Amino acid sequence: MAIHKLRHFVGEIAELVDSGVDEAGLLHQGVLALRELIRVDDWLPDAYAQPSVDRYQQFLLYADARQRFSVVSFVWGPGQQTPIHDHTVWGLIGVLRGAELAAPYARNDDGTLCVAGAEVRLEAGDVEAVSPAIGDIHRVRNAYDDRTSVSIHVYGANIGAVRRSTYPPNERPKPFISGYSNDTLPNLWDLSKEIPLS
Repeated sequence: MAIHKLRHFVGEIAELVDSGVDEAGLLHQGVLALRELIRVDDWLPDAYAQPSVDRYQQFLLYADARQRFSVVSFVWGPGQQTPIHDHTVWGLIGVLRGAELAAPYARNDDGTLCVAGAEVRLEAGDVEAVSPAIGDIHRVRNAYDDRTSVSIHVYGANIGAVRRSTYPPNERPKPFISGYSNDTLPNLWDLSKEIPLS
């Protein structure tokens, strides 16, 4: 397991956040870093790629100590999808296994939702950005009805603790806080397993 790839990626995102680059620059550089992380599927521990028959899973892989960003694996069982939802912070979505379909939405002047374009298909290796500035309301679903898909998401906050909204049809937005599916984190910092003694 090449967990050092995730550790390197976390360092790259931390450097971007520390640099003070504007959001557009952060998203551009972040897309490149995430694309490199998901280029080869040999680093995600199995425990953070397990689907559930009940609903999609959101496993926290890393949270910045100051909650400036988080890295999450989303595991989509066959046919699973999110409700229409927002993020309220910048985000990056990269498909590691399988494929996803993302349907974008926007708010009309009166606050109602409208479809904001065609559903986008993301294949393994593809990366997409979201933010309130460029559009962050969408519905995401597994592109497959017969297999699991896994995507890696990076958000500009501890996303499992952010107050966000879902948008049920013909109803007012409903607040939610997503939390996470896991109680433990992958150990990125035990370098003793990677450094030979001889």
